[in-house]
Amino acid sequence: MTAEAVFVLQHSQPLLDVARTVKRRNHGRSKKGRGHVKFIRCDNCSQACPKDKAIKRFQISKMVEVAAERDMAEASVYETYVIPRLYIKRHYCVGCAIHMKFVRVRSRTARRDRAPPPRRFNKVSA
Repeated sequence: MTAEAVFVLQHSQPLLDVARTVKRRNHGRSKKGRGHVKFIRCDNCSQACPKDKAIKRFQISKMVEVAAERDMAEASVYETYVIPRLYIKRHYCVGCAIHMKFVRVRSRTARRDRAPPPRRFNKVSA
């Protein structure tokens, strides 16, 4: 090695000083200071995904379909009986959440908007 090459190697800037572009301010996660987060399995495709990165949806459904509920009400001794509902928390990986249209791909300027989308309520008859 020549003396010039040694001088260049010793006095070159390290690569860590270069500012890298960042797509999202939270890097697509909600970890914030935790070193490691447990992985969960996507409820659709079973892909391993960090729990803080997974898209979480709360699913409320009836235990019995409407037609069977009517038959049970007619055959029941009780006049009013409320059939309990199922409350399930679903975890989806990003790919499945986009495919099932729970979340959408947004433009670079729209990604800065942190306001929650307008809420829509599905009426579940009691």
